[in-house]
Amino acid sequence: MTRLTALNPEEVTGKTKELFNAVQAKLGVVPNMMRTMGNSPAVLEGYLNLSGALSHGKLGSKTGELLALAVSEQNSCDYCVAAHTYIGENLIKTDPAVIRAARTGKSDDAKTAAILQFAKTLVSKNGLVNDEDVNTVKNVGVSDAELAETVAHVALNILTNYFNNTANTEIDFPAVEALESQN
Repeated sequence: MTRLTALNPEEVTGKTKELFNAVQAKLGVVPNMMRTMGNSPAVLEGYLNLSGALSHGKLGSKTGELLALAVSEQNSCDYCVAAHTYIGENLIKTDPAVIRAARTGKSDDAKTAAILQFAKTLVSKNGLVNDEDVNTVKNVGVSDAELAETVAHVALNILTNYFNNTANTEIDFPAVEALESQN
């Protein structure tokens, strides 16, 4: 059972209505996470602004989705794993095997693998990474801009993971099986 109410887009007014209209125009639907975030227009607007800014970054949409999967899996956010699996497969057109690997922080591409592992390290160390952690990812060619964006993607996904885990948001994407173990 959900712990926070997902608002009906037909019944909201003011800033929440404005934000829901923008989401509806872009996605064709207002997903339950955003409907629930709409209880605080400041939260929804903050999420949308950071997400929008990162969509124009150096890492690109595919890496952003893979990061979301790695972080969401580590934070046990079933809503976000389902949402980003759907987005990855259907909108970004990423192979399901690549998506599954990303959930464990792995990739066949060395640079992407380093970024995903760094993201997992950020989460597991609560952001308190050390020189070796940073140098490991830089040594495979990750630029300072890409490293900064990785941190921002992790922060964005921690926000959505914690939000959905707190709200117990009803999943409105196709269900995704839990992984047997996290490597």
